[in-house]
Amino acid sequence: MRFMIIVKSCEAFEAETTPTPEDPALMAAMADFHEEMARAGVLLDGAGLHPSRTGWRIHYDADGRHVVDGPFAEAKELIAGYTLIQVRDRAEALEWSRRFPNPAGAGKEAVIELRQLIDLDEFEPGPDVDRFRALNTPNPSR
Repeated sequence: MRFMIIVKSCEAFEAETTPTPEDPALMAAMADFHEEMARAGVLLDGAGLHPSRTGWRIHYDADGRHVVDGPFAEAKELIAGYTLIQVRDRAEALEWSRRFPNPAGAGKEAVIELRQLIDLDEFEPGPDVDRFRALNTPNPSR
């Protein structure tokens, strides 16, 4: 089972001008934890995201697609980063998430959210599912 640990954004994350944390202990704690997950064989990927002012959204409606540049309101609804893990079950994902370092630093308010990724085996078999399966094969040229 794959889960995404979603680090929710906040005003402080959105105000950052550089990707370096103010708290060196936080960076060390995150590196230690991600190294531990890698040694345990559960870490698939992880990264922080730049503030929403550097991004955009595509809105779809009856008139087509519309690009809306950031920044976006409601920082707490945005994503500041993610960690992707592969575990045996929900209980193991919960155990890892309970140990995830506070992404805002010790004593500060922060939120992480876990969401399970949909596995292709959850769909009825068919040619389109097979096409997606082929896309999920790692590309050795990259």
